[in-house]
Amino acid sequence: MLRLFDIENGKLKERNITDNPLNQLDSVVWIDAHDPSEEERRHLQAFLRIDLPESEEVAEIESSARYFADPIGVHVRSLFLAQSEGRHHTTTVAFILQKERLVTFHEEALADFRLLRMRARRGQVETHNPQELLVTIFEQKVENLADNLEDIHRKLEDVSYLVLEEIDSDLEDAIDQLAKLEDDNGKIRLCLMDTQRSVAFLQRHLRSQPELQEISREIMRDVDTLMTHTAFLFDKINFLMDSTQGFINIAQNKIIKIFSIAAVVFLPPTLVASIYGMNFKYMPELDWLIGYPSALLLMLLSGVAPYWVFKRKGWL
Repeated sequence: MLRLFDIENGKLKERNITDNPLNQLDSVVWIDAHDPSEEERRHLQAFLRIDLPESEEVAEIESSARYFADPIGVHVRSLFLAQSEGRHHTTTVAFILQKERLVTFHEEALADFRLLRMRARRGQVETHNPQELLVTIFEQKVENLADNLEDIHRKLEDVSYLVLEEIDSDLEDAIDQLAKLEDDNGKIRLCLMDTQRSVAFLQRHLRSQPELQEISREIMRDVDTLMTHTAFLFDKINFLMDSTQGFINIAQNKIIKIFSIAAVVFLPPTLVASIYGMNFKYMPELDWLIGYPSALLLMLLSGVAPYWVFKRKGWL
């Protein structure tokens, strides 16, 4: 799908496409290609006079493959946060910045682009050229990552209450939640690290525009702050994970303790019953009239005695 955008009076505006969008490429400022069809890819390649990157090429992590400039324009491939089936994952967006337009390619629908389109419909996206638009997209990206970190922090507070304060809580469920939060936090940190590299690369190509340089520096400061926050969340997640595992171990030890005490308490009565259960012909108490009740009493006393000793020493 192709979405086309213009800049009118310093505002980003999505073009209302009534016919084939491939016939309007030459006059737009931003071409957003979301999972383009084969026909759309062919027309874009012919229009831009380049071979569009494949998924494998976009996913490469080498700086030389993700950030470079050529006669076509400035190329940036940056990780964005996506969500499917309740879990976060990362996907790469390819940017081609030219003097007169910005072209973006991505295979998945992204919240950052969806929110930017919604703001554009309301006339809330101020931009005057493709370079400023690209910086605005990275601003939106960092804001979205910050919102996701706030969501993780709120969920972590709920898990913290579940682990540390709630009685008879489901600790195995808490471990599942912590594992998911740790994974989400890691994905966000990865996007932030990639944003640092992307914005640093763009700064070298925006030296002639002081205003964009200043905005880029603000983005870098925000990223540094968010990186510190992700480190804090990692520490808190690890603390709660260790605490949860500790509580599970304590609960298991209590169960093992009960079985151990039961084994020790029933061992002497079992020994007495075993002795008097032997079938030798000559046994001193074999014809003893009160032998049976005496054996029962001896078994009872031999079981109560170790329990009394343990209780007296404070082991129970």
